[in-house]
Amino acid sequence: MGPHSSWFEYLPGFETLKQNLQMLLGRQWTWQMIQSTHFEIEHVLGGLVVLLFLIFGAVRYAASVNGAPDGGLIPPPRFGLRNLFEMLADTVYGLMESVMGPKDARRFLPLIGSLFLFILFSNLLSLIPGFLPPTDTLKTNVALAVLVFVLTHVYGVRAHGIKYFKHFLGPWLPLAWLMLPIEIISHIARPVSLSMRLLGNITADHKVAAVFFLVFPLLLPVPFLLMGVFVSLVQAVVFSLLSTIYISTAIAHEEH
Repeated sequence: MGPHSSWFEYLPGFETLKQNLQMLLGRQWTWQMIQSTHFEIEHVLGGLVVLLFLIFGAVRYAASVNGAPDGGLIPPPRFGLRNLFEMLADTVYGLMESVMGPKDARRFLPLIGSLFLFILFSNLLSLIPGFLPPTDTLKTNVALAVLVFVLTHVYGVRAHGIKYFKHFLGPWLPLAWLMLPIEIISHIARPVSLSMRLLGNITADHKVAAVFFLVFPLLLPVPFLLMGVFVSLVQAVVFSLLSTIYISTAIAHEEH
């Protein structure tokens, strides 16, 4: 199995589906350095695998909490999915609380926590031979970054109304003509940096692990797999933390 191969290729009708989607969704136009794309469905199927795993984990977590005699206050003695999800949720909540306080952290935990879990397990999928991580493509990362970008301004308008857009003009109106384009560019740069940072790190980590698997697949890749776990966790934390900062700044802008 090559570095760009996946287990999905063994599914019946996979190639036919891929060719049909290439005709519908593949980009044929080119412009300067942007070339035509070869549509890959492996990343989409990888995202579905991660989504199904998270749904399964959520169902098991709810069943474990509801079935516990103490109402889920005491974690089970044996480490399992419930302990894993509680540990990850506590990590995300601690980061959010340090940025926006406990009240807003509880409010936005479902959003930021969902992003964190999806990105984390999508990144970790790259460490399993035969799977391509969804975050290894710019399409997935741009979709997540644009979601954060849109919701940031939606929450800002909800918190401050139309006055939210006053901060684009800067603190001193005579310099509004200068501050407006600077603020617009800085906000547009947010989803670009979020998506490109995640893509670059996960792609590089995936390539390094794949190369060492091909060279000597027994023991040599182990340190790079451990490094891959660390990179996957760090990139999920960075994306979630920056998203938290953007939302916190939007909803509390008038206080600064």
